[in-house]
Amino acid sequence: MNVLVIGAGGREHTLCWKLKQSKNCDTLFAAPGNAGTANCAINLAIECNDFEGIKEAVISYNIRLVIVGPEEPLVNGIHDFFLNDNYLAKVGVIGPEKLAATLEGSKAFAKEFMTRHNIPTAAYAEFTSETILEGELFLEKNTSPYVLKADGLAAGKGVLIIEDLETAKLELRKMLLENKFGAASSKVVIEEFLEGIELSCFILTDGTSYLTLPMAKDYKRIGEGDKGLNTGGMGAVSPVPFVTEEFKEKIEKRIIKPTIEGLKKDRIPYKGFVFIGLIKVGEDPKVIEYNVRLGDPETEVVIPRIKNDLLALFQAVHEERLGEISLEIDSSTAATIVAVSAGYPEAYEKEKEISGLDQVKDKIIFHAGTIKKGNKVLTYGGRVLAVTSFGDEPKEAIRKSYETLNKISFKGINFRKDIGFDL
Repeated sequence: MNVLVIGAGGREHTLCWKLKQSKNCDTLFAAPGNAGTANCAINLAIECNDFEGIKEAVISYNIRLVIVGPEEPLVNGIHDFFLNDNYLAKVGVIGPEKLAATLEGSKAFAKEFMTRHNIPTAAYAEFTSETILEGELFLEKNTSPYVLKADGLAAGKGVLIIEDLETAKLELRKMLLENKFGAASSKVVIEEFLEGIELSCFILTDGTSYLTLPMAKDYKRIGEGDKGLNTGGMGAVSPVPFVTEEFKEKIEKRIIKPTIEGLKKDRIPYKGFVFIGLIKVGEDPKVIEYNVRLGDPETEVVIPRIKNDLLALFQAVHEERLGEISLEIDSSTAATIVAVSAGYPEAYEKEKEISGLDQVKDKIIFHAGTIKKGNKVLTYGGRVLAVTSFGDEPKEAIRKSYETLNKISFKGINFRKDIGFDL
């Protein structure tokens, strides 16, 4: 079977790395891919939202299964595009249709879904430019810190947590009146602040049955001790040591099952990953947000722990027989450390040569923001590489990843030195 992975980040390289191991994978393509996917797939110079270009590639290369990595093409309706085309309708797509993708595309839609199906989450209200005064009054009635979320997609940067009331009001105005996050903040959700420790839960579903994948803990802030600006993720660990069997049962009963049943009740078809961002408040799980794809860099620790043939799992999703499959998970701990460009998550320079990759060929290195020029691998994104290692416990896996990362360099390389500090 010929397979296409859409995307260009660490998540997509990880998926390609795992899919290439399947005996049923004939030719693997990545669009547009990166310097890492080029080692296990054929990169196609097609952007994620170029649906017509993707269609041409699917037809030209007889691709039978498409895995959509990032959220934007899903929110823009790539699955619907396939279903509405006579030829493409026969091709399997791993990733939900547009309506279901609104769970990530709109914070308000997700909150309404959770409220409707009694899924535990933070109290909230939503506001637009027309109701900005009500928004300010809502802030006044709440206590610090204040949580402001752009309703739409904002590349992981649309969430503000603010201590000061006047600053919160100012930021609300910037979001609604000055388009701080573009169209994404034309509506803003204000939430109560939940105190606790966060974790990521992943489900793969065919719309009827589902498998719960390994959970992970990621680290979003740029600085040590979870300080500084939010990023797409600076590292991750799986499994999560504080997730006991009792806590896992609560997540299953209170969140996972009601989510899948809620989709069925609302007649929202869903084939693909559901990423549930959770927070442990006391001994109880609550939902922070839904994503409609795998997280990054959590993918770099979750997928390597899955022993099953990943292509077989995706085929089962497409054919709606996921209930026949049992998941096999490596009991070891996986830890990934992300190396980023200087300046990230704000402005950063590109095309810095990466050295040392040839010194660590037997290690697991996933490319996130790289390109190849001649024989050189260059930086091309804010997050550049993710180094993943296994160990019997978090400390061992984390130590191995740092040992590998210290052999790799590029101008301006930056990475957190404290991944796993809270475990």
